[in-house]
Amino acid sequence: MATEDKNRATAAAILPLVGGAANVSSIAHCMTRLRLGLHDRSLVDDEALKALPAVMGVVEDDTYQIVLGPGTVARVTPEFEQLVEEGRKAAPPQAAVSADDLAAQGAAIKAQQKAKNATPFKLFLRKIANIFVPLIPALIGCGIIAGLNGLLVNLGWLPAVTPALAAMASGFMALIAVFVGYNTAKEFGGTPILGGAVAAIIVFPGVANIDAFGQTLSPGQGGVLGALGAAVLAVYVEKWCRRWVPEALDVLVTPTLTVLISGLATIFGLMYVAGEISSAIGTFADWLLSNGGAGAGFVLGGLFLPLVMLGLHQALIPIHTTLIEQQGYTVLLPILAMAGAGQVGAAMAVYFRLPRNESIRRTIKSALPAGLLGVGEPLIYGVSLPLGRPFITACVGGAFGGGFVGLFNQLGDTVGSTAIGPSGWALFPLLDGNHGLGSTITIYGAGLLVGYVAGFLATYFFGFSKDLLTEFNVSQDPAPSTVAATGGPHPSTNADADTGRANGPGPTDSTDPGSTGPDSPDKAPARV
Repeated sequence: MATEDKNRATAAAILPLVGGAANVSSIAHCMTRLRLGLHDRSLVDDEALKALPAVMGVVEDDTYQIVLGPGTVARVTPEFEQLVEEGRKAAPPQAAVSADDLAAQGAAIKAQQKAKNATPFKLFLRKIANIFVPLIPALIGCGIIAGLNGLLVNLGWLPAVTPALAAMASGFMALIAVFVGYNTAKEFGGTPILGGAVAAIIVFPGVANIDAFGQTLSPGQGGVLGALGAAVLAVYVEKWCRRWVPEALDVLVTPTLTVLISGLATIFGLMYVAGEISSAIGTFADWLLSNGGAGAGFVLGGLFLPLVMLGLHQALIPIHTTLIEQQGYTVLLPILAMAGAGQVGAAMAVYFRLPRNESIRRTIKSALPAGLLGVGEPLIYGVSLPLGRPFITACVGGAFGGGFVGLFNQLGDTVGSTAIGPSGWALFPLLDGNHGLGSTITIYGAGLLVGYVAGFLATYFFGFSKDLLTEFNVSQDPAPSTVAATGGPHPSTNADADTGRANGPGPTDSTDPGSTGPDSPDKAPARV
């Protein structure tokens, strides 16, 4: 089957299971998930969706999220959008069901899900992720080109081509503040282009002629943090103008005052303050790994999976981006990626500890390739988290892997990533460091191996109580309603419920590290 036909077939299979075109209010996607706004949640057939071969799982948040995996989701989404549009055009007028009736049917479920994820801090993290996650594809593409260019320069190959590659790799990073400003204004309810216009001041070369706080400003000073603050300020100025400026003058006065007021505040305040904060972040990260790299790596690698589950990992996205902007790579992501290695090792131990449970073993075999590439959702929700203890031992594996990579940072061999989003083996093309690509790849690869082994041993020897082994190390006949895309049913802690898919509350977006990478702040893919 052609790729286009396969993607359209997947979209066509999903559409009726979410209630058809009339039930879809919005469509979007992140790194791994098709995210749908639905009028009536009760029309969704969860079990049938989970049984589709292309679906890794479903996660419910303020949107209904169908996990399709990186690459696939970007191809299925346009096909799904086209099918929805076609379905709406072909649908006859509906008079039997009123809008109030339709809304009332799913109101209770929707309110319940939103209440669980509507804390002020999580809502703030959701906004942060919504600002930065759309930038990840460009970060990945430019990061890989930067790595390729560095390799060619070191080898002395294609000297006529490397300047062009350098321009491709650096162009986006030179203007990333503009994109951050645009997305920030959009997310906070302002006019996106005005947010981008104010943020563009930060990267304008002419700021080098301006003195603030006794210092001459530098183009790019403050970076993404300055752009974030400038755009938020622009949104508030714009909203104030909308309230007080007469409508007849709005089109002229509001944009002018927005750029003028927030621009002056950016030049004579935010650039300096954000520049100091950005420098402090870079200095602290370097100091932390230089002086306590092994211990810091152990803690970061061990805690990252719980951070993903709580959605707190989204707070790291601006830090990663700031480090990439300053140093060319983030030293934190390779350490955090070790959490995924611990998860893989734990899953392999579960496979050997439960030789009679064909269901879980099939889940692990089908989910391991995704786990090795840094997509941890199938293993987390299908294996370690439902079993309980193996989730903890997976964190132990991540801690040892993180400690290993952190130790080499402490010894002077910096290991970094030129982009956020990928993890696991998918991070290899994005690696960079201070002692050559060969050394960096070796350390990172060895760290993954340490994470695999530590996660395996911790889970094999300490991941199961006698009661847990008695309950799960038994053969289970597959039930038709629980046969999923992984090729088999997925038992839960009740030994008869379907937990082999990402069904239920996910980590509280893509992510993206993938998950560190991240997708959304409250439901980002566990890309670790």
